[in-house]
Amino acid sequence: MEKHEYSVGLDIGTTKIVTIVGRRNAHGKIEILGVGKAKSLGVHKGIVNNISQTIQSIKAAVAEAQSSSGVPIHKVTVGIAGKHIRSLQHSDYIMRDNPDQYITEDDIERLKDQVKKLVMLPGEEIIHVLPQEYKVDSEGEIQEPIGMHGKRLEANFHVVVGQMGSIRNIARCVREAGLEMEALTLEPLASSESVLTKEEKEAGVAIVDIGGGTTDIAIFKDNIIRHTCVIPYGGGIITDDIKEGCSIIEKHAEQLKVKFGSAVPELEKDSTFVTIPGLHGRPDKEISLKTLAQVVNARVEEILEMVNTELKAYGAFEQKKKLIAGIVLTGGGSNLRHLRQLANYTTGFDSRIGFANEYVANDKNQQLKGPEYATSIGLLMESLKIRDKKNGVEQPEEIVEKVEEVVQNQNVAAESPEFRTEEKVVSEAANRRRDKLTIGQKIMESVKKFFEEVE
Repeated sequence: MEKHEYSVGLDIGTTKIVTIVGRRNAHGKIEILGVGKAKSLGVHKGIVNNISQTIQSIKAAVAEAQSSSGVPIHKVTVGIAGKHIRSLQHSDYIMRDNPDQYITEDDIERLKDQVKKLVMLPGEEIIHVLPQEYKVDSEGEIQEPIGMHGKRLEANFHVVVGQMGSIRNIARCVREAGLEMEALTLEPLASSESVLTKEEKEAGVAIVDIGGGTTDIAIFKDNIIRHTCVIPYGGGIITDDIKEGCSIIEKHAEQLKVKFGSAVPELEKDSTFVTIPGLHGRPDKEISLKTLAQVVNARVEEILEMVNTELKAYGAFEQKKKLIAGIVLTGGGSNLRHLRQLANYTTGFDSRIGFANEYVANDKNQQLKGPEYATSIGLLMESLKIRDKKNGVEQPEEIVEKVEEVVQNQNVAAESPEFRTEEKVVSEAANRRRDKLTIGQKIMESVKKFFEEVE
């Protein structure tokens, strides 16, 4: 198996580190080749705080993934989260030298590169520059400007920023684990790739990824990313509360949360108890499930109130920005019983649990069904997109020039139906990186078809 046939996603989480190896099958779905998982020992609230332990955990997860997939792992797409992440809105523009030539991906990349030169606060670095809407000359609200003509290309951007130190620490851990970092992706964006549908993104939806150390949020409306943030609390703090509230060790607290935890105390009976083994000869301890649910509920409500604050900051309760598709809960924390009902009540939005196996073709044993794999599968999908883009043959300049020369020689008016048809074909072809034919071949096919019609 050749290197370019598969991609790898690496999720460096607070509770676990997951490596997933996969490739795209003939039907466009993802075929998982191997999965590796290791306990995360050096990460706190999404931020690396112990370099050597994190490196060892990454190595263990990668080794397991290599063993189960049978392929060597060299490049990985890595997720980033943490309370240091912030986002901002920014508008910028470029003036094109030749407005007679249509807008290409190079123009968009030049505009993005200009935004990446923004001066940030000391110690900060730009992670993502995400275009929202474009404006070509006086025409606004354009989602896809490629193929259009114009002198001035302008866009609104959603810019994601993080602390340089945290980014460098992740990069160092990946490098010293013997890997090359292909890309760094904000974790809620990766999760949204694996659990959200296009219809939900269009209608308006908030993905709430409750991980071990952080709760990551991304809001979409009209297929555009509108807001991202990271709340520095997750499932780990619920475990800590159970440990303190019930006076038990962390291992037992985590088991209680996973097996018996509930977000709504009213749904638990007063008479139901669970027995926890005593420590080293001490008597067993009985804990009421209603008491457990009350401890869990207090912390979950606090996290959901923070989610509500972010929804208000975006304007989700305004009619124009309303999230018709509501909320999608994912991440390991979304496995908590009755969480969906509490989220519906607290936020006022309808919610569902987002499972990450919708795009996976070969998950017969349901190993990846759990929402805790949403981020890692999303990172794999992002890695596959990067690979597809690199393998897709770029539009050759000489072929473009040839097409323009042919059109000029035939003196075809820009408003003629035939010309518009050809221009549409070229524009659409520029967006298809996964097609078997290259863009150059598509253009030549279009020109050939044009001359057959003229004859």
